[in-house]
Amino acid sequence: MTANELNLVLCGAMLVLLAATAAVRLSVKAGLPTLLVYLAIGLAIGEAGLGLEFEDAQLTQNLGLVALALILAEGGLTTRWKVIRPVVGMSMLLATLGVAVSVAVTAFAAHAALGFDWRTSILLGAAVGSTDAAAVFSVLRRLRIRARLGATLEAESGFNDPPVVILVALVVSDAWTNANPWAALAQVGYQLLVGVLVGLVVGRLGEWVLSRSALPAAGLYPIATMALALLGYASAGLVGASGLLAAYVAGLWLGNARLPHQRATLGFAEGTAWLAQIGLFVLLGLLASPGRLPDAVAPALVVGGALLLLARPLTVFLCTVWFRVPWREQIFMSWAGLRGAVPIVVATIPLSVGFPTATAVFDIVFVLVVVLTLIQGPTLPFLARQLGVAEPAEPRELSVESAPLGEAHAELLQVSVPAGSRLIGIYLEELRLPTGAALSLVVRDGRTFVPNQHTAVAAGDHLLVVTEAGARRAAERRLRAVGRAGRLARWFGEHGDEQPAIPTDIRHPSRTEVRS
Repeated sequence: MTANELNLVLCGAMLVLLAATAAVRLSVKAGLPTLLVYLAIGLAIGEAGLGLEFEDAQLTQNLGLVALALILAEGGLTTRWKVIRPVVGMSMLLATLGVAVSVAVTAFAAHAALGFDWRTSILLGAAVGSTDAAAVFSVLRRLRIRARLGATLEAESGFNDPPVVILVALVVSDAWTNANPWAALAQVGYQLLVGVLVGLVVGRLGEWVLSRSALPAAGLYPIATMALALLGYASAGLVGASGLLAAYVAGLWLGNARLPHQRATLGFAEGTAWLAQIGLFVLLGLLASPGRLPDAVAPALVVGGALLLLARPLTVFLCTVWFRVPWREQIFMSWAGLRGAVPIVVATIPLSVGFPTATAVFDIVFVLVVVLTLIQGPTLPFLARQLGVAEPAEPRELSVESAPLGEAHAELLQVSVPAGSRLIGIYLEELRLPTGAALSLVVRDGRTFVPNQHTAVAAGDHLLVVTEAGARRAAERRLRAVGRAGRLARWFGEHGDEQPAIPTDIRHPSRTEVRS
């Protein structure tokens, strides 16, 4: 490839990226899910549009799985463990038994209504059997719903990809004819268990290294964090375990650890996840052939109807009835079982191995994802309000970010004060930071000054607090306490603890919670 050809390719890729970025705002305004916009861009530049031919299913599968790992890692990094801990059991049940029920019901419908042989029917059911993390994270985090409900759906989407990937790989392999159900079940268990263990090991080691490292640039911490998540993905793959689950668990551990420059890390992870989504959906749109898709509409409607109206409600009922989930939440969970990139990426597996009905399966899954996204995504906010599972908006909490100061054995806390915080109007002497901590600098309206005892905190201030390493947590707790309850925080029993896990009425975590 010559330099001019490379420049031409780069220009084209960047124009697609810029168009996809601009499309996010347009899709939000129009209420159209962004994944449909990205798929449309892929179709527009493909063989039926600008004429770019792309038929490499194996490359799409490989890149797609890495993109899903990045998306899951970002989902883990932005998930609060204290919120999802009460619902882990229910989420795991949905991700295992729930997937099995969904696959069975959908496969039966495909066999009975469409006349597919059982192998193809099971392949179709498995391809659409799991909810999609990218779709769930992007849609639900724009809604304010009961946090237990949102946490259950997010955790389910993080856990339920490995079983369907394993099942699809088994169905299209030569071992299918002699497959032992117990051996297949043991393989699923191994991949899930070892995937979790690898993610925990990588996350714990990553926390130990990053919390003790004073890197020369703040931008290195986000890169190292995402590299650790992908290290979990690759390491799990080397031992035959679920790399997707390992990436999610590693991200979950690191996101709940006290790491330097955590806000910067979350911003970088969010941008990386958006880039992965854009690249993934555009690539999937490129792989599809628009000329074949009309023939897949009728089968897709049959399979999608069975999935949405039979399989998903039955799955939710069987997996949540033991946890006494209210019927209103069950209805919302049934409708919020979103499909997106995962089913289409999984459908590339039979394409890459030359499975006889692979093309038909891919086309049906592609159309099904588009149809269900058009139906489910725009109607979720209305359904949440009608069922009474929506939550009112809440004031933002203080945002605290920390960074080590190397050989000084000290920490620098960067505190952003949002509107509505009880910290506003507090004078420096009323702040009563613990011994070993001092407010050293204030940035207000672009002006920097050293505070004195007559300085009062204002909305939008950025405060720089220097603490000894041993005083950091006490300083964070005091700042949180005053931000929540004002100068008399201790009198009101507010000690600045991180938001507790509340099993019945948990608030949905936002990206602006206190993080250190």
